[in-house]
Amino acid sequence: MSTQTGYRQDIEVQMKRLFATLSEKDRRRYAAIEAAKLGSGGISAISSLFGLDAKTVRRGLTELALLDDPAQGRVRKKAVDANN
Repeated sequence: MSTQTGYRQDIEVQMKRLFATLSEKDRRRYAAIEAAKLGSGGISAISSLFGLDAKTVRRGLTELALLDDPAQGRVRKKAVDANN
């Protein structure tokens, strides 16, 4: 079991796999939900797990608190690797 999140290692691996498939907006929101589930220290633990800035997780929490999604339907495209 992870000392930071309290999740089993295999669950953390699954969480990271899911996280990698999400859009930028959905990543923020998923991280925010997981942080909220953990309670005190959750933002720090989830930020570390997913390699996010704590401000990003806080922004996700703010977005989840809104009744309407101001960016509904908008998803930024992933950057193209210039080396390929």
